[in-house]
Amino acid sequence: MRILIFGPNGSGKGTQSAILVKKTGLTHIESGGIFREHAKKGTELGKKAKTYTDQGQLVPDEITIPMIVDRLSRSDCANGWILDGFPRNPSQAMALIQALEQGQTPLDVVIEIRLAREVAKARLMGRATCPNGHPNNTAIPAIAPIKSGNQLICAKCQQPVTVRQDDIDEQAIDVRLNIYFDEQNGTVSAIRAVESWAANRPDVNVIHVDGEGDIQAISETIAAALGR
Repeated sequence: MRILIFGPNGSGKGTQSAILVKKTGLTHIESGGIFREHAKKGTELGKKAKTYTDQGQLVPDEITIPMIVDRLSRSDCANGWILDGFPRNPSQAMALIQALEQGQTPLDVVIEIRLAREVAKARLMGRATCPNGHPNNTAIPAIAPIKSGNQLICAKCQQPVTVRQDDIDEQAIDVRLNIYFDEQNGTVSAIRAVESWAANRPDVNVIHVDGEGDIQAISETIAAALGR
């Protein structure tokens, strides 16, 4: 099973991908890790990509797509994969689909975790880090830390939690969300392009999930749609 998973930052797609990995044994591939690996190893594709990133330019699809396809063709992906964080625009979406079909590893499933922009932003700004790794978020009642004096503490272990500085940088958050919710050239438009392609392909399962539900409810919805 080969899956593309979409959702804005704060939607919980990383959490849901991890749950799917445990249930299915699929390999979770995060696109950012692919680029970092090529850069670290100094591959030919990595060197070509660096000429663009060093100038603050976007890496063109003719370099990006081969990186992605190469990663998805490795042995740990033989039984299927979940690709997270790519594609980010319509041209990447169609180029990736075409490359997968040419490699006889066509896409099977598309998962979109839908979350309103304002909710996603509140969650990003509400993230807090527990020293024991328990999830904490001031915008999610089920995992909201407790206020104790001037300190926020984890409701599960009562240890002080800290807030990531990048998560309270409202401008940076807006930039991330602008890219995702751009209906002309962003991730949302990539999703619509994939949906349009899948409309005439009954063997491709397109799943839409309400991201405002709790983790278990979302997981169960996805599992039911996948027949798991």
